[in-house]
Amino acid sequence: MSGQDVGRREALRLLAGGCAACLAMAGGVLPASAQDRAGSGSLFPSVGENLAPRKARWWKKKESLKIECGLCPRHCVVADIERGTCGVRENRGGEYYTLVHSRPCTVHLDPVEKKPLFHVLPGAAALSLATVGCNFECRFCQNWEIAQARPEQIPSHALPPEDVASLARSNGAPLIACTYTEPVVWSEYVYDIAQAGRKAGVRTLIVSNGYIDEEPLRDLCGVLAAVKIDLKAFTEKFYKETCSGEMKPVLDTLRRLRKAGVWTEIVVLVIPTLNDGPEEIRSLARFVKNDLGPDVPLHFTAFHPDYRLMNLPSTPTATLERAHDIAAGEGLHFVYVGNVAGHRAESTYCPSCRKMLIRRVGYAVLENRLQAGKCPDCGVTIPGIWS
Repeated sequence: MSGQDVGRREALRLLAGGCAACLAMAGGVLPASAQDRAGSGSLFPSVGENLAPRKARWWKKKESLKIECGLCPRHCVVADIERGTCGVRENRGGEYYTLVHSRPCTVHLDPVEKKPLFHVLPGAAALSLATVGCNFECRFCQNWEIAQARPEQIPSHALPPEDVASLARSNGAPLIACTYTEPVVWSEYVYDIAQAGRKAGVRTLIVSNGYIDEEPLRDLCGVLAAVKIDLKAFTEKFYKETCSGEMKPVLDTLRRLRKAGVWTEIVVLVIPTLNDGPEEIRSLARFVKNDLGPDVPLHFTAFHPDYRLMNLPSTPTATLERAHDIAAGEGLHFVYVGNVAGHRAESTYCPSCRKMLIRRVGYAVLENRLQAGKCPDCGVTIPGIWS
């Protein structure tokens, strides 16, 4: 047995032990603090294994050893010994490599409600992990310590896809969540995790900004069970000025997910004065209904000052309630209010008889009355992944 194998297996053993202990103490929920997300509070120690970078997918050669990345709409043209905008993909002699495959910087056990995904196995644990990197720079990012970092700046841990799947199974987690940073920029790792998870009977989901090209998205749709998209706003101005990105490719991603039949939920972080106008909310809700369908869950969540938006106040609950009422008034069946623990709009209601079906407080599911995915009172089928 090689020294590398010993190191990897020992790390996996320590990680599994840590997860089990935390599950016992926290009832299956291990919240990630900002310190944990940055790596210093991780469930397992750094290991000194020197994993070679993996050859990237979704790129093409250009002249003079340059390459053009085909992963996201930026289409970065990268010279030799340079990296793309995300900072985790590097040109080495005219070949493109991902520097973060099998190198998560944080791993936790979260309830799936934390993602949030409310129509996917309510109450289930999701083994949640991230590498560094993002292809946006959102001024309000809550995980900026790792999302805006480079691989050499944050301690990472050797965890191949098969070990991710094994870790989920050993801790009774039916889900793997690629989250915290931007899974698009580590799509090779996501894809391999999802394939390994399938073999182990574990579903994989991602929490993403949706800024991805058609080909890699099509490949991921073949292996993912669910996707949560952060729809940052419903104006190009917001995307450009606040996220350094574009809105149209994200809307295209949502349409493609719907066409591919991948379960999708949408979250809008409502930021005072920037994306909380009633007409913007109404336009967003109409897009969801007309382009995606009324059964796509839409979550409006509260903003809290962070990163480079410390000058704005937290979102008033009344603003979230107004957004909820606008979206529901436009005909959306499942509209939620988030980051307001105990609010009635955290729970799921039957769109037909309006009876409460799943009662939530924060990340906890207190009651689930669904029977085989249907309302027990009127028999209407509730869309989602329930078993």
